Amino acid sequence: AAGAPAVFETAPALTGKDYGKIRTTYPDFTSTPSGIQYKDRRTGSGPSPETGDRCVIDWEGYTVGYYGRPFQLKNKVKGGAFADDIDLTRFVLGRGEMVPALEEALRGMKPGGIRQVIVPPELGYPESDPGHKKVGPKPKTFSGQRALNFVLENKGLIDKTLLINVTLVRVDKMVDGAFVIGKKIQE
Repeated sequence: AAGAPAVFETAPALTGKDYGKIRTTYPDFTSTPSGIQYKDRRTGSGPSPETGDRCVIDWEGYTVGYYGRPFQLKNKVKGGAFADDIDLTRFVLGRGEMVPALEEALRGMKPGGIRQVIVPPELGYPESDPGHKKVGPKPKTFSGQRALNFVLENKGLIDKTLLINVTLVRVDKMVDGAFVIGKKIQE
């Protein structure tokens, strides 16, 4: 809106200053009141996850504000005995096991859906969990963790905005104290 104060990206070196990198708004993405931006690449079908459901996801992540460096890529093994193996991520929605932006973005998805999520620093990985043991998703390789941590732990002028591409593989509902495996949507 015209005349609205600029929103600056979080940069610890500029705390308290009235200048910095202005937050980028992507015109082809949907913005939420919390500050995330998302774009659906594919819609999917079936029930959306609710609090207490187990989500099974595949994901990849990039450092938007630092040269678009990947910190997690989907398993793209070429040939061999493990070509079809995919190491999926599973978590219960609403327990705070994933970064807040990803939990919010998954709530509106359906199994088989693919969504690109712009994660602002305040809805990303918490500073109190540098090893990503409590709040994920956690990069699966050492080099991925190093790339992510380089950006998150940098106290300089690096923009900590992230891009997470997430595929909601399936939603498992809790029934009588156990999860019932949901329908897996194939790509």
